[in-house]
Amino acid sequence: MATRQGGKDSPSASTDRVQRNLKTRHVTMIALGGCIGTGLFMTSGSTIAKAGPGGALVAYAAMGLMVYFLMTSLGELATHLPTSGSFAAYNARYVDPALGFAMGWNYWLNWAITVAVDISTAALLIQYWLPHTPGWVWSLLVLVVIFLINALTVSTFGETEFWLSLIKVVTVIVFLAIGLAMICGIMFRPAVGLGNFTYKDAPFVGGFPAILNVFLIAGFSFQGTELIGVTAGESENPGKAVPKAINDVFWRILLFYILSIFVIAALIPYTSPNLLSSAEGDIAMSPFTLVFQRAGLASAASVMNAIILTSVLSSANSGVYASTRMLYALAKDHYAPAFFGHTTRHGIPMASLVATLVVSLATFAASIFGQRIYMWLVAASGLTGFIVWIGIALSHYRFRRAWVVQGHRVEELRYHAKLFPLGPILALILCIIVIGGQNIEAFVNWNWQEIGVTYISVPLVLALYLGYKIRYHTRIVPLKEMDLSGDPESL
Repeated sequence: MATRQGGKDSPSASTDRVQRNLKTRHVTMIALGGCIGTGLFMTSGSTIAKAGPGGALVAYAAMGLMVYFLMTSLGELATHLPTSGSFAAYNARYVDPALGFAMGWNYWLNWAITVAVDISTAALLIQYWLPHTPGWVWSLLVLVVIFLINALTVSTFGETEFWLSLIKVVTVIVFLAIGLAMICGIMFRPAVGLGNFTYKDAPFVGGFPAILNVFLIAGFSFQGTELIGVTAGESENPGKAVPKAINDVFWRILLFYILSIFVIAALIPYTSPNLLSSAEGDIAMSPFTLVFQRAGLASAASVMNAIILTSVLSSANSGVYASTRMLYALAKDHYAPAFFGHTTRHGIPMASLVATLVVSLATFAASIFGQRIYMWLVAASGLTGFIVWIGIALSHYRFRRAWVVQGHRVEELRYHAKLFPLGPILALILCIIVIGGQNIEAFVNWNWQEIGVTYISVPLVLALYLGYKIRYHTRIVPLKEMDLSGDPESL
């Protein structure tokens, strides 16, 4: 197996490689925006309804800590070896080539399917203003726009994500400013205070089971943060951009999630039915919409619909980018047909881009003509994010151990994760708990269909892993034999 290093290929393929044209501000804002999705705008309210304000804060804080450790692990790997293959390449090099194969293909399929879900959601959001227009037209239009953005240059993608993410960031900051002002009675009187934190059974409602349930929901809110590892392969200066983005993860989580949950819980009692309605996709019931309305913004629902639409467009745009680059990297590592590794003169892997959009389009068609197939396709991508996170934690743990075994010092690394080995071990355990706890009730009732729908991504990854392992007789890479060479351009 040939392993790529930092976007560099063999001399004969020197023209077929991606270009490092993502600026530090692009990478930083992509990482920033990756934490803010429809989960924050819509489902954050339901977590308060289910576990109370205290339970929601504990769950998001615990999940946020896990994501922080994961991102610092990924930061150490990505600054040492920045590559578009990211965690799949690290799985292959630092754990087992078969694991790299399984993770790469599974991640590509996950995002290709998710893009189809995103364009369907975008159509529903557009129909909020234009209810009598056909949704499929808007979905296809969004897909064409996403294709054009990703087909030009990587800097076009970066610039688009920069502005889409900026809209989300500004929205959250304005929300927090207005919310805190309402709590304290500044400009909005009387002061709301913190009475809702002790209202009825608050702050903790439903005990530990409720917190665990919210913990699972919170995990999905952070999906996509691993995209920072993929962007490292096309960053102008990964040694600077990636650590900067990673180091900001903690503050992003604190500001955007913990503070937002605090403000929502203070302003809206956990017993409000609106909090559960928002999780069902009712824009008018979004906690953000309700707070803006109380502040006097008459068109709050329309404004939030537009902002959530930018969030969905950002997710689709990032999904196409991530899956395209993963398929490109799989080809470079001889895990996929070689033509997927060819790029245009602007460094765009066009064959990989087209293949990704074909799968997205087929999934979208299934949502219209074959609901049962569509349900299983979406289920197959459900737990991929957590499985990828397990791979990141494993790769970092083995990389750092091999680094020491082979006589290196931690100080030699461009960036090194804090609290090793606690960080990756804690992240690994929590990811396994989250995956196992997705649908415990299905196991209690032995509902095989529910078990299949919930956990199908787990046997899918195992089948890919074992199939490749049996076919090519791979083995777990011994620590002393591990290739620890990095990319000199990142140092």
